[in-house]
Amino acid sequence: MVVPSQKKQKKLYETDYHLWVLETVKNLQNKEFEAIDWENLIEEVSDLGRRDRKKLKSLLKKLIEHLLKLKYWQAEKSRNQGHWQAEITNFRQLIQDELEDSPSLQPYLHEIYPQCYTEARKIASQRSQLPLNTFPEEPIAPLEQILDENWLP
Repeated sequence: MVVPSQKKQKKLYETDYHLWVLETVKNLQNKEFEAIDWENLIEEVSDLGRRDRKKLKSLLKKLIEHLLKLKYWQAEKSRNQGHWQAEITNFRQLIQDELEDSPSLQPYLHEIYPQCYTEARKIASQRSQLPLNTFPEEPIAPLEQILDENWLP
């Protein structure tokens, strides 16, 4: 049964998301469970997990893309090497931060590595305008090495 305060919260979710969040937090802190818009709260919490996975996937693809460019885009290496290495360091640190916050994502990283490599390979080819076969079909290194802050190809 939906009580009037829940209806108000559902409407607030659609009209002022930020205020809905503030009100939901307040209701949880005050243990006013009857006032909570459970349907949207459950959806939002579920979305948090999906968001973290998408972020990790995006960071891994960017890391691999830059490693591939560093290793295979010789025409631009002298001009862009410093930038690419800085980006590699940054992406590794961001991935590490995500894994420190959510260690349970470590297996997911292993699961998505082959797909991320395939996608990053295509992106590196498009960005460099080098033929796709310039970049190996198989990953250039194991995931642990890709994430190692002391390793560059």
